[in-house]
Amino acid sequence: MFTGLIREIAKVKKYEKNILSLIATHKPHLGDSIAVNGICLTVIKINSDGFDVELADETRSIIDEKKLQGNVHIEPAMGINDRFEGHIVQGHIDCIGTVTNITKRENGVDYIIKVPFEHIKYIIPKGSITIDGVSLTVNSVQKDNFRLTIIPHTIKETLIGNYTIGTKVNIETDMFARYIEHILSFKNDKKSTSWGDIDRISMSY
Repeated sequence: MFTGLIREIAKVKKYEKNILSLIATHKPHLGDSIAVNGICLTVIKINSDGFDVELADETRSIIDEKKLQGNVHIEPAMGINDRFEGHIVQGHIDCIGTVTNITKRENGVDYIIKVPFEHIKYIIPKGSITIDGVSLTVNSVQKDNFRLTIIPHTIKETLIGNYTIGTKVNIETDMFARYIEHILSFKNDKKSTSWGDIDRISMSY
């Protein structure tokens, strides 16, 4: 599990087939889970200047592999005694979004991100979302896009300030929204779902 709070900006040393080599100051152990641009990956080798992680075929089929170059966000998995901030992040990418509009505000920058229509239902106004591994709050949601307002501190400490119109981003939607929909999809269609049912499902996680 992750929190969406970036530990470090690492540099891609090389990416060949399914092995990604990173230059980083963070020193993981073999077998550790680490999120790279929001993707949960396993450390398979420790190098003098960083470490290697491996990408499964399923992961490679979902993400935009062009994102695995240059600088990347990294976050080690949350330890049991760590302080919990951000929100619950699994490191499982749901889809690729595209930045379609960037507007500077008095104290931040608005980003409009378009996503495939089938994923918009999991993106909740004022809820949490993970963009390239960064935990953010959704301001508003439209039919096929959503709006984020990024404050100066986040822009300074992440790669979001480098985004331009057309930039592709890894998106992990709200875990609880996905779980609730999956549970409800198996309920008897003839039985209506009450608000009490939804409360009980929400409280079970």
